[in-house]
Amino acid sequence: MAKDSFSASPGLFDQMLSGEAPNPPEAKVATGPLSVSEATDRIKGVLGGVGTLAIEGELTRATIAASGHVYFTLKDSGASISCILWKGKVASATKGNQPKEGDKIIVRGKLDVYASRGAYSLIVESIEPVGIGQELLKLEKLKSELREKGWFDRKRAIPKMPNCVGVVTSRDAAALRDFLRTRSLRWPGYPVRLCHTPVQGPAAAKAIAAAIDALSTSGVDVVVVTRGGGSLEDLWSFNEREVAEAIWRSPVPVVVGVGHESDTTLADLVGDLRAHTPTDAAQIVFPDRAGLTERIERVAGYLDRAVEDHLERRQAKFRACAGSRVLNDPSWILGDRERALDSLLRRVKFAGVGVLQRASQKVARLEGRLERESPKSRLVLSSERVHSLGARLVRSGDQLLTPSLRRMELCTRGLDSVSPLRVLARGYSTTSSVENSKRKLVRSASEVKVGSQLETRLGKGRLISKVTDVILDPADGAESCE
Repeated sequence: MAKDSFSASPGLFDQMLSGEAPNPPEAKVATGPLSVSEATDRIKGVLGGVGTLAIEGELTRATIAASGHVYFTLKDSGASISCILWKGKVASATKGNQPKEGDKIIVRGKLDVYASRGAYSLIVESIEPVGIGQELLKLEKLKSELREKGWFDRKRAIPKMPNCVGVVTSRDAAALRDFLRTRSLRWPGYPVRLCHTPVQGPAAAKAIAAAIDALSTSGVDVVVVTRGGGSLEDLWSFNEREVAEAIWRSPVPVVVGVGHESDTTLADLVGDLRAHTPTDAAQIVFPDRAGLTERIERVAGYLDRAVEDHLERRQAKFRACAGSRVLNDPSWILGDRERALDSLLRRVKFAGVGVLQRASQKVARLEGRLERESPKSRLVLSSERVHSLGARLVRSGDQLLTPSLRRMELCTRGLDSVSPLRVLARGYSTTSSVENSKRKLVRSASEVKVGSQLETRLGKGRLISKVTDVILDPADGAESCE
């Protein structure tokens, strides 16, 4: 167990951790025996005063109730304690990392007494892994980072016939023996270049990364990173960032065969191809000599059969040509050609006669059409049409003008009857004053002055005069002026 913050006195908590019976809190001495409820309340008060505890142990007997609450037991070699994780606290307490049965964890919470059963439990507030659990959390963060960078998406093709295969592993490991034994089974003596490195331990990750860098630039066509199975701690070197970066830097494809099929390391995810075991990695990179030999023999058989079939077809064709009519009796060719030429000549003659007849008929039709469409014929027709239209135009003009002439004559008579010239013809006249070449009709003697120039229009002709005297009508109430 480990202690965290708590509200009880340090002496009380130290006594609990040391295994000594804690001194009860000062209280009034009961005068008589306590009831079960009173005793339980006192115990609950004492345990509640301990405050928040941080307890380390192994998770066992975890169950999830229908309500969503989680019940489990935390134990070590000497004791166990019941724990309760309420439904609403599951997400915040575990932070997405659900512990499994048998995991070492640190649980933080407060003690509570269940009065009905007289049992106490730890009400859990948070759960975190111990030791490797912390490393697993870091690994998950590293995986998320590399996944976002796209390091898990690059998958280069593995060469089918590499000139040389590079191997990064320990020369003393069983993985190398399995790898070479599979090489001997598939293609004995196939070129392999080994770069020895420790495959577990504190400094293994750095050594593995250096070996990958050195081997990938040494002229090999593919690099195999491998080791046998083991615990998670044994394989942890292949979860380090240095190894992942070395695989990503490699200019040639990298095949990773670490552990067993159920083991997945960071190197497996970054590598171009994952092999389940070292034997599987060897089967991937080494071509199968026996299979290739069998395939070559099979293809050679297909080729022999194809050549034989081709020769047989050629021979059959030669035999058919030897028995053909052309080679046996060539004279028939000229006869067939003569008959074909005669047939074509007759067809040409018949075709020529037909063409001439159709051309003659077309020419005759065009001559008749040309005569009908000649300028002389069209001129005669146009002249006749012009004469006819001219007569119609005259008649139409007369019909249109007669009513207009009648209306014009009536209008002329009406205008003549009201014309001022008629009035002037009866002895009347109009007088206008002339000033600056402008004429103004004079209606009253008061509109002119002595010396003004007047123009008098008569029925026939005009008179120009100058005013020497202005005489006003007495009705206007004005006197004459000179």
